[in-house]
Amino acid sequence: MGKCKPFLEILSSSLHGDYKFPILEFLAFLFLLSSFVFTSFGFSSTEISEEYFVYRMASSLTGLPLFIFAMLLFKNIASGIGNDLEKDTMQTLLAYPLKRRSILTAKLISAFAVATLLFLGMQFSALYLLAPDMVTLHLQVVLLTYVAYMSLPLLVASITLLLTLIFKKGTLASVIGIMLFFLFSTLSSLMSLVAYATDSLLPLQLFSLLVPNIAIDSYYSSLQPMANIFWRPSIFEALLYCGAGYCFIAVILSLSYFYFSRRLNT
Repeated sequence: MGKCKPFLEILSSSLHGDYKFPILEFLAFLFLLSSFVFTSFGFSSTEISEEYFVYRMASSLTGLPLFIFAMLLFKNIASGIGNDLEKDTMQTLLAYPLKRRSILTAKLISAFAVATLLFLGMQFSALYLLAPDMVTLHLQVVLLTYVAYMSLPLLVASITLLLTLIFKKGTLASVIGIMLFFLFSTLSSLMSLVAYATDSLLPLQLFSLLVPNIAIDSYYSSLQPMANIFWRPSIFEALLYCGAGYCFIAVILSLSYFYFSRRLNT
């Protein structure tokens, strides 16, 4: 317990800073409210396959709820790790009898893991209230949808984290992160147009390595009868694109750990 105490102290301090009253309560309300507002059926489940129906319902999280989730990640990085670096609070944390990677892990549990659990908890609650039988029957569709759509905000947040450590400026890194998030979101639509215009799947496939929800959307859209879909990836291919997206996230987080442990000078 003695070895865990410094880790828990840093984690507790990070949680208090990231989710102090009324931030946590307000975020929970926003997530739940926006889930109900933006979750869309749009058609009868008898007109299409059940899998596509559940996918379309779950993928409605790409509206305001996903945007709030992304902004929460950027806020946690800027106000948490960024402020610690700018105000030299990090020197105090580094004085704890812990390895540097353990300190960063405690900060990331607060900034990333808790935000993710809060987001998923509210989203699943809303979906189960809206269509409990369908969600239970096709839970794997819901899980795959969330895994795919959460990849982009997690990727950009990881880039923001690395930039925060390098620049020691959380606000600057967060601004860059927000710009990247909107850029990638915009390019998601443009890549489909580029693929159609060039009659080539390559631009769409390459971009899907970073934004795998494109591949997931193409797969489930192809399940519709008589669907006119330009790209028809198999479920195995869609899963590979999701795996690639999270590999990029893992690489960037690994670079952040390396920089924090070996290169960061406070």
